[in-house]
Amino acid sequence: MKISDLSSAEIRSLLGNGELLIHIQPFVVRIKTDIPSLVQDIASMYVHFDVVPPHRFADFHVEVSRERGLRRWFSPLARFYFDGRPSFIPLPVHQAFAMLEWGVNWCVAAHAHQYLILHAAVIERGGRAVILPAPPGSGKSTLCAALITCGWRLLSDELGMYDIQSSRIYGMARPLNLKNRSIEIIRDFAPQATMTAPVPDTTKGTVCLMRPPDDSVRRKSEPANPAWIVLPRYVPNASAALAHHSSAKTFMLLAEQSFNYEVHGAQGFNAIGDLVDQCECYQFTYSRIEDAIAVFDELSLGESS
Repeated sequence: MKISDLSSAEIRSLLGNGELLIHIQPFVVRIKTDIPSLVQDIASMYVHFDVVPPHRFADFHVEVSRERGLRRWFSPLARFYFDGRPSFIPLPVHQAFAMLEWGVNWCVAAHAHQYLILHAAVIERGGRAVILPAPPGSGKSTLCAALITCGWRLLSDELGMYDIQSSRIYGMARPLNLKNRSIEIIRDFAPQATMTAPVPDTTKGTVCLMRPPDDSVRRKSEPANPAWIVLPRYVPNASAALAHHSSAKTFMLLAEQSFNYEVHGAQGFNAIGDLVDQCECYQFTYSRIEDAIAVFDELSLGESS
């Protein structure tokens, strides 16, 4: 059964009782909320995800609910709970869905140490993956969002999960997090994309979430073979340019952009070395989405210089 098979009333009831379990592969998340807008956003953004029966095991038990007291009615706040314990500072209630997504990211990054977890977007074509690690503001999510509307499969917008044993990379195909100018860029480039309403004044500026493509969700359990590591950098008015990047510098960036590199110790060091050895490493500068699409299409065909 999928979210789309449930009525609005059923989704609201399950969430209110903490009985909605969503399979985000390889994890199951149990979600509870009393916030109507969050109910609507979950129904819209996770429409094609599988629902697990309420009595089944869940990896993460999370809740996003209104703070009690007078603030419930005046400038209401929402708080994120993990395993029944309050986590993080409360945020304005209109930021509830962003809070849920950030909270689930934290759950995975802090606990799923069976993987080396990279702060990176990951996309796939023909069984081969592009890993896009980059700090905030690099244009990573914008580029990822555009590419998955043009034939690339989404594995991840934020968390790439590298399986050290199999040397393959996984993702959860969850909603993409767009920020500030990226929202307008993707809305203009892909008007067919489904997005939440923009949420202003977060710690990351104005944000919205974009629904992942149906095919990416359907294939979310399929890993890919790492083939390219591309460091994107958005530069206004720049021509699209793909240049080779040194393996040593790429290694250092991946280590910096891993959430649990130190947890894995020597195994983590070897894993990043193996990952870099498997891939061609590039730095990519761009400004126009259309030019970026053409460069990545050439890359997937083995036509890059």
